[in-house]
Amino acid sequence: MFKTLRFVLALMLGALALPLFSDSFAGASSAPSPQCVVSLSPTATETLFAIGAGSQVQAVDTDSDYPTTGLPTKRINALNPSVEAILGICKSTSSHPSTKPDLVVISYDANSIQQKLTGLGVKVVFQDAATSVGNALGQIRQLGRLTGHVAKANALASSLRATITADMKSIPPHPTKKITVYYEVATHPYYSLTSQTFVGSLMKSLGLINIADADSTTADAGYPQLSAEYIISANPKLIFLDDSQTPANVAKRPGFSKVSAVENNNVIALNEDIASRWGPRLGLLMNQLTAVVESTLNEPKLWKK
Repeated sequence: MFKTLRFVLALMLGALALPLFSDSFAGASSAPSPQCVVSLSPTATETLFAIGAGSQVQAVDTDSDYPTTGLPTKRINALNPSVEAILGICKSTSSHPSTKPDLVVISYDANSIQQKLTGLGVKVVFQDAATSVGNALGQIRQLGRLTGHVAKANALASSLRATITADMKSIPPHPTKKITVYYEVATHPYYSLTSQTFVGSLMKSLGLINIADADSTTADAGYPQLSAEYIISANPKLIFLDDSQTPANVAKRPGFSKVSAVENNNVIALNEDIASRWGPRLGLLMNQLTAVVESTLNEPKLWKK
């Protein structure tokens, strides 16, 4: 849950959705491929290993946990990064005599680390939380260009785009079957997300009606805090939450036992890491969301007149 709350705070700095497939990060890099990369972003870590740049990564942040094998043992706290630690993190070799990294990837700028490292001659790339599918895929392509793995990065991005597009097309229009959804980002207090966020836009593309949309203001940056009373009165047919919670936990909350999603066993726990990252496993998240929507549409008891 701590990771989730931290993720909410990071996203609220400005992660509102662009059009679902708007592309970004165009252009190419002519610089030599970096021999020492530091990733202070779990999403970037997954991407770097997925595109074949894992051997170039010499340190990662403390939250990076995927892939489950092969990650470097050197760790840096991305919430409180030390300039001195980063400058001395790389193994000195004959071909790379400096201990300074060639490339540092961050997803938020704790301690103004970007400015500090840039001022010392270290290349820093800021890949903020994705705002659209196109933005997420653009970040993958960008890391491919920066590390010399363009072909693998483009192939991964194309595969993810194809998966997401196929999932969207697999759900037929269902104007008479209104599936309301509550997506729980954090508990106590209840933080949710709107259709203007990245994950919210994925749900909207599948025809889901997000209950958070009607109770959000511009000050929420797409991540409003909802009251238990509001969630209960909205009576969502679907509830998504991270896997630190369980459907049984939700059913025990005062008043939640009569919510449609709880009564009909449509409370779905999503893997917290997959649901909060926008890299190589994005297709898995979209697959799961799609499967849940398909199942819901085919539940006769929900649509009895």
